[in-house]
Amino acid sequence: MPPLNLMGSRRASGLFFNMNRQFALGIAALTLASCAGLPDTSGRVQSFARKDTGNTRVAHMARQFTTGHPGQTGVHALAKGPDALAARLALADLADKSLDVQYYIWHSDESGVLFVTKLLKAADRGVKVRLLLDDIGTMASDEGLQVLDNHPNIEVRLFNPVTLRSARMLGALLDFKRANRRMHNKTFIADNQAAIVGGRNIGDEYFGAHGDVNFADLDVVTVGPVVQDVSRQFDAYWNSPSSIGISALSQKHETPEQLALRRSAFEAKLTQAQASPTLAAAIENPLSAKLRNGNLAFLPARAWAVYDAPEKVTTAANDRATHLAPQLRSIVDDTQKVLFVVSPYFIPEKQGVDLFSNLRARGVRVVVLTNSLASTDVAAVHAGYKRYRKPLLRAGVEVYELKPVAGTGGGSGGSSPFGSSNKASLHAKTFTFDEHTTFIGSMNLDPRSLRLNTEIGVIIACPELASELTRKSLQGLERHAYRVQLEGGKLVWIATEDGHEVRYTTEPATTAWQRMKVNLLGCLPLEGQL
Repeated sequence: MPPLNLMGSRRASGLFFNMNRQFALGIAALTLASCAGLPDTSGRVQSFARKDTGNTRVAHMARQFTTGHPGQTGVHALAKGPDALAARLALADLADKSLDVQYYIWHSDESGVLFVTKLLKAADRGVKVRLLLDDIGTMASDEGLQVLDNHPNIEVRLFNPVTLRSARMLGALLDFKRANRRMHNKTFIADNQAAIVGGRNIGDEYFGAHGDVNFADLDVVTVGPVVQDVSRQFDAYWNSPSSIGISALSQKHETPEQLALRRSAFEAKLTQAQASPTLAAAIENPLSAKLRNGNLAFLPARAWAVYDAPEKVTTAANDRATHLAPQLRSIVDDTQKVLFVVSPYFIPEKQGVDLFSNLRARGVRVVVLTNSLASTDVAAVHAGYKRYRKPLLRAGVEVYELKPVAGTGGGSGGSSPFGSSNKASLHAKTFTFDEHTTFIGSMNLDPRSLRLNTEIGVIIACPELASELTRKSLQGLERHAYRVQLEGGKLVWIATEDGHEVRYTTEPATTAWQRMKVNLLGCLPLEGQL
């Protein structure tokens, strides 16, 4: 028997090395393409929110409030998913001049298709639409975005996009340092006269239209001075060098005939979407008629927008000059009685624990509502959060975790963030200070929101809203959430079920595998990315 040749024949060996060289060259080319940087925007003409919207239907609607409350902002909380959907649809229908739309996630489900069609119809009647999407969050197809961008009244830009369009996730991995910084902002602005800001993305689960799990979330629709703040934020992101038009990114250029076929497909999907009972109910929602008729009840408030600068994604993660969070610190420091925190993804880190401990030392009641392991949609975040439960409880912080069936028996209604779904996951991001001031926005209390992603919110000085949100939420905690306590150094989850107190010594409504998985995830050095 001849000796074994591990390298094979000389010819096979040469072929092996040639294939590996070609593979290496291919990877190198992909890496270079991925890390080539974003297209140059220095010669691009900047655009801004329209100022000629004082005679639009949205302006007329807004004046029903602002005329009687000069200088004040009008706010209306959108706690129920169908109301949040109805408000957006109504404003899209009312807009006469402009729609500025900014989202992190936009699904291609029934709600997503419905919104796309609304934008197209608005553009058909002459409304100028600026659509700014996060590239990784939406993962929309370039072809679908080109259908919109091809319309003469629609322009589509992607924030901090991946340059390797043919293999976007691979491109994101190869250019991870840049692609890891995302735009998490969520705004919807009609005619520069009304704006919706909050935690909701565009997708069925955010509007109570999903068949399985729906998010308990919170938005606010606003009129008055704060709308100008939100528009300035949109302009800053829209004109940022990190926002790139889809036409400058995509290498796929379809013919007008192909684009027309794609639009026809959108409209066919709309017909199917409108057959959904949930979406049909949202379209007929009484809130839509109230907005159109100008008799939606707005609470008077002093309000202003706070947001990360778009440059946050290009500066060091610890460069606080571009960050939103420091803008909240003075309000936290002025809190005297109660701080109520709702954050679905909650990883306070040591500095957060210290902050809450100092508040408790001053006699401030601190209440935190976040997801339980059973209700969370991101197990890795729960792994990051769970290590801080005991330090928070020792400091006297009251910790509640949402039940996965928080809406059973009907929602709390009003401004409560619990929603009304039968299966729920918390998604609202809101903080109330002394039942006087409220933050509603997109920011979680976790490292990713604080240092990596960009966020926006509105601060609302309105005791009526803050009091209603705080009191209804606190009243609903017993029914909708587990109260976490320390007993003998061990965690106990206390729930009220069928009128009786039930105590759990392990994470409720979870399997051994779920608990083991988060324990394993907790061993990984992921906290800074969560």
